[in-house]
Amino acid sequence: MASGPESSGTNLEQRCVELGLKMTGQRRVIARVLSEAVDHPNVEIVHRRANAIDNKISLATVYRTLRLFEEVDILERHDFGDGRARYEKADQDHHDHLIDVKSGNVIEFQNSEIETLQSAVAKCLGYKLVGHRLELYAVPLDDDGSESDD
Repeated sequence: MASGPESSGTNLEQRCVELGLKMTGQRRVIARVLSEAVDHPNVEIVHRRANAIDNKISLATVYRTLRLFEEVDILERHDFGDGRARYEKADQDHHDHLIDVKSGNVIEFQNSEIETLQSAVAKCLGYKLVGHRLELYAVPLDDDGSESDD
């Protein structure tokens, strides 16, 4: 899914070029950081990673670049309830997310039963499902905050 740091060019960078976007050195660095991400980084994390490559990249540049990438549909923005937008490449296969509300970890998953059920619900209501976004918020089963049998 993610390309290695040694690869020349990145998925996002290639998409930007295909779309005719001007690719400055700083945009290339940000595109590479996002292409190599295996998580769902927020703006600050993208900035920190990009800054480790080029310390002249400002937070404002990261914000502008992420907004641009989102506007041209090569980046998806998510709000997982922690007050910070998180990002992932838009060209990935469809998947849903389970968010661990304790740690903030985001787990991607696919489940054919859920996909079938969603289509059936739409059909029952007189619609054809053309897209959806599913986010599950959860805590680990072994969490100490679970209800007791007392």
